Amino acid sequence: MSVRYDVDGAVVTVTIDRPDVRNAVDVATAIGLAESFRRFESDAALSIAILTGAGEHFCAGFDLKALAGGTGNRLSEAGDGPMGPTRMVLSKPVLAAIEGYAVAGGMELALWCDLRVASSTAILGVFNRRFGVPLIDLGTVRLPRMIGQGRALDLILTGREVAAGEALRIGLVERVVEPGQALTQARLIAERIAKFPQGAVRADRQSVLNQWSLSFEQAVKAEYRGGLDVISSGEAREGARRFTEGAGRHGG
Repeated sequence: MSVRYDVDGAVVTVTIDRPDVRNAVDVATAIGLAESFRRFESDAALSIAILTGAGEHFCAGFDLKALAGGTGNRLSEAGDGPMGPTRMVLSKPVLAAIEGYAVAGGMELALWCDLRVASSTAILGVFNRRFGVPLIDLGTVRLPRMIGQGRALDLILTGREVAAGEALRIGLVERVVEPGQALTQARLIAERIAKFPQGAVRADRQSVLNQWSLSFEQAVKAEYRGGLDVISSGEAREGARRFTEGAGRHGG
């Protein structure tokens, strides 16, 4: 199996397990990734997922040997992306734990995630520029929204590498940690998020994701409707009661 699926409480870790090719994704791996995240989405016992790579690297993109040999992924305007889950819209958050290379389609996988925790030795970049392979896993959409159009075009047009420090500075990753600690730190973050009341977490996250395609007035209404659903469910009232009794203080 080129994709591992490991559950620990309310957190699942999905691992690309092809370390001999720097976790490059072939057709079978792309299918396995998409299936893993559908499984996560449908499991009510799971609150958050982590995407990572086995060994020293996150993902070096699509497997160029497979592409050169004519066994590239199925290309279709509908359905899954060539890298697997990149077109999926989940109701629950996903964290990326990045060691080593997260380049080309591998960077597009990282961009699909909600938060990125990177090792200080991680390298990101649109390396597929060097091989004439376009970004078709929403890299041209997510990257400018995340870091701005000018910076996005700098990376997309030049194909240069971006070290972890610069990635943090421009907003390409959210956390930088010591080498070998990306997965450990991502798990700590995931466990903290999983402890929160999930209705409000998901409603607020969904409002953030949805607002890109809405006018300001529409976004105001959408946020209100999502928040009202949570309040009507009783979650907010129960949370307020627990807080007055001492639970959840000091960030816990």
